[in-house]
Amino acid sequence: MSLLERLNTDMKQAMKNKEKDKLTVIRMLKAALQNESIKLGGELSEEAELSVLSREVKQRKDSLHEFEKASRNDLVDKVRAELKHVEIYMPKQLSEEELAAIVSEAIAETGASSKKDMGKVMAALMPKVKGKADGSLVNKLVQQHLS
Repeated sequence: MSLLERLNTDMKQAMKNKEKDKLTVIRMLKAALQNESIKLGGELSEEAELSVLSREVKQRKDSLHEFEKASRNDLVDKVRAELKHVEIYMPKQLSEEELAAIVSEAIAETGASSKKDMGKVMAALMPKVKGKADGSLVNKLVQQHLS
């Protein structure tokens, strides 16, 4: 089942169950996917769908961070709930240990030895972990391994 089909099914279920918050998030996700489809001029690949979902998660995490800094608890709760609904559609996230193993492997593949080689490592690594790990965590682990 494609992501769009899954969203449509979940949207119908949310309507039946009268889950307004979930319905709103699903509609936002569908709109984001449809906008990306129009922008690219055709069907979205799984990778493109994953990129859209990752962008939506990142936007909500950024908003959450800003709202927490501003002590806007009303908005913090709302964004946390949205984030929970969006993450349902994301692939299973890698643990830090699994990610560290993949980082070590990528460093060995590229022959990187210092922080100057970080770009090469990140270029080799990101396609492998796209959507399965937070980019800032990947960046931090690569820096730790290269220093």
